[in-house]
Amino acid sequence: MPRPRAALIFLSLGAFALAGCNRNGEAAEANTAAVTVGREVVAIVANDTIESGPGIQGTLAPEREAKLRAQVPGPVLAVHVLQGARVSAGTVLGQLDDRALRDAFLGAKSGLTTGQIAADNAARDLDRTKRLVTEGALSEQALENATRAQLQAQAQLADARARFQSAQDNLDRARITAPFTGVVSERSISAGDVVTMGAALFTVVDPSTMRLEAAVPAEQLGDIRIGAPAYFTVSGYGDKVFTGRVTAVNPTADPVTRQVRIYVTIPNRGAQPLVGGLFAEGRVASTARPALVVPETAVDRRGVSPFVLRLKGGRTEQVAVELGLHDKARERFEVRHGLAAGDTLLVGAARGISAGTPVVVSSPSDKPSR
Repeated sequence: MPRPRAALIFLSLGAFALAGCNRNGEAAEANTAAVTVGREVVAIVANDTIESGPGIQGTLAPEREAKLRAQVPGPVLAVHVLQGARVSAGTVLGQLDDRALRDAFLGAKSGLTTGQIAADNAARDLDRTKRLVTEGALSEQALENATRAQLQAQAQLADARARFQSAQDNLDRARITAPFTGVVSERSISAGDVVTMGAALFTVVDPSTMRLEAAVPAEQLGDIRIGAPAYFTVSGYGDKVFTGRVTAVNPTADPVTRQVRIYVTIPNRGAQPLVGGLFAEGRVASTARPALVVPETAVDRRGVSPFVLRLKGGRTEQVAVELGLHDKARERFEVRHGLAAGDTLLVGAARGISAGTPVVVSSPSDKPSR
């Protein structure tokens, strides 16, 4: 009988040791310190619209721009605006010397008056000749002469009108005016300068609407449609995302690069308006659909398959996910499988917390007072 008793004693000691190990493990787990994180490293999985499309980049320029050049030569008498000045349509920007043009205008006006009088007299003579011919007092030859004189007077009047209009246009061209409401972006003249025909004077732009000219590969042309939204960032404006719409697509591709130019129009009436000449980069949102979305910073893609760190029951757990569309402009991913709306994820540096670690999310009221 000694052997069964020894075996019983051994089993009892083994059970006691196992129970002791379990209690020690539970105590160690219970004593694991919780990690406190701020709300800035926590994201909630949500249903939203995910968008994706071809990337674009280019330089911003005002939608409307007018480069004003001298249409008549002469000295600059006055300049009324500075570079950067806001002007309305018709505002006088500068004045060229118009004395010779005004003399020509007065001469053309006099010629027009003389031509009008001659044409009126010829018309009356023709009417009178017609009556006398009808009464038999004059011959048909007299009627032909009167008709010829009236036609000649009308031709001379038309020539006088054309000369007058040309003189009037030249006189008006000596006064440089803004073609539309906008801003004077360039001023190339000063009072006292002498300009020649075609010399640059002013550049006026309308900054209320900007245009982004970009290019996309020909194989992505099918993803571009007129009216499609475009999202982009601009150098000098940080991470702020601007929105525009595709308004035109060039009907021909570049013969060298095989890329097609597209034009995006951007409203520019915000508190911090865009400035022309800056570099912009973004994409055209050619695809849009409802989806489960998560921030880029919540997804770890360094391994074979992407995963996220989910907070569940006060502890972290690593969850593999299947990604869909990538919304680069808004820095989001579509998640097809692995998560549900309302799940809490850790983002950014908080993804480095080990799986199974207790985590407490602090609130602003949790900060210690000083």
